[in-house]
Amino acid sequence: MSIEIKVPEMGESITEATIANWVKKEGERVEQDEVLVELETDKVTMEVPAPSAGVLQKINKKPGETVKIKEVIGIIDPSASAKSTPTPSTPSTTNTAQTNTTNAAQNDTLPPAVRKLIDDNGLNPASISGSGKNGQITKEDVLNAIANKQSAPAAAVSAAPVAAKSAPSPEIPKAVPAASRSNLPRENVVPMTKLRQTIANRLVAAQHNAALLTTFNEVDMSAVMDLRAKYKDKFKDAHNINLGFMSFFTKAVIGALKFVPAINAEIRGTDLVYKNYFDIGVAVGGPKGLVVPIVRDADLLSFAQVESEIARLANKVKDGKIDLSDMEGGTFTISNGGIYGSMMSTPILNPPQSGILGLHNIVKRAVVVNDQIVIRPMMYVALSYDHRVVDGKEAVTFLVKVKEAIEDPTRLLLEV
Repeated sequence: MSIEIKVPEMGESITEATIANWVKKEGERVEQDEVLVELETDKVTMEVPAPSAGVLQKINKKPGETVKIKEVIGIIDPSASAKSTPTPSTPSTTNTAQTNTTNAAQNDTLPPAVRKLIDDNGLNPASISGSGKNGQITKEDVLNAIANKQSAPAAAVSAAPVAAKSAPSPEIPKAVPAASRSNLPRENVVPMTKLRQTIANRLVAAQHNAALLTTFNEVDMSAVMDLRAKYKDKFKDAHNINLGFMSFFTKAVIGALKFVPAINAEIRGTDLVYKNYFDIGVAVGGPKGLVVPIVRDADLLSFAQVESEIARLANKVKDGKIDLSDMEGGTFTISNGGIYGSMMSTPILNPPQSGILGLHNIVKRAVVVNDQIVIRPMMYVALSYDHRVVDGKEAVTFLVKVKEAIEDPTRLLLEV
């Protein structure tokens, strides 16, 4: 009896998805819970496992097609046998070429993280031996290929520029040296992914549906930087995680939100909902765009727990494994454009939240302290807020509270 492969439910707000790629092909043997297909929604990329062992008898939807929740996208036959391929008795040059061609065909659809690693390093998938099921290329296979490439003799290295011209990711074309421009078409036209479409729609909706306003301040980072320099090694030894700036700002934001509850509120219909919990969103740039995973109940976490949770979520984003549940909810967002070199920006709200804090790069500037001109590491911070919920006085007070906590980290320990 055939078993249907259906699009799983992925949350109340998601009604459709796009077929990203099929990991398995028609006629291939699959094991129960083995990944069959990757679906891309407006929020996450999701892997769909095989509901049963058997043979993938039929694929109903091709990559790029839109599918509905619970729609049948393929059929597994538990009783069928996989298509067999004759095995040659003796190896030959022709057979080797055929094997390479087969390997390339087996890997023409790869998991996003593996594909990105291959593209970023200018590798040819056909030249990589896959150790996964049915010859599928794994991340470890690519890393081994990179190591072999780096240790190759000079003759092999001289061929590297040719490999580096391999096609970039179809979603975001990579920058190329000016000398190579003549080899490129005038334009690259690629369809927007579901995630990018959603980002675009939400940003426009945020500007249309909220009374956006941004206020700025500057923060002297000397105290936090000195504290990190003094304790970072001991912190790493004790907690097995690096001590970064985000835990300081997360704690500072929570203290400011407690002092100004309106910024932790949202409009729901004709009501204002003031939240007594602190789920802090941390904007993370991923291979397909910016997403905002949530650090749940951040006020109950220690510095080390905040750093560990941010690192865990960031790694899931970079590997394309972030779950929808990791991004649902959130009461306030922190976006750190400083890691990209941003000096000043006006962040846009993440609806239905009423506030977002933008962090920027740290630059040594001349400032006046006790009537003396001194050089200090300074950071501009920006709070964008919904003026329907938050008054200007409250917004300024919030930023001052954040500034005070960062410039005197002792406040974070004493919660004052």
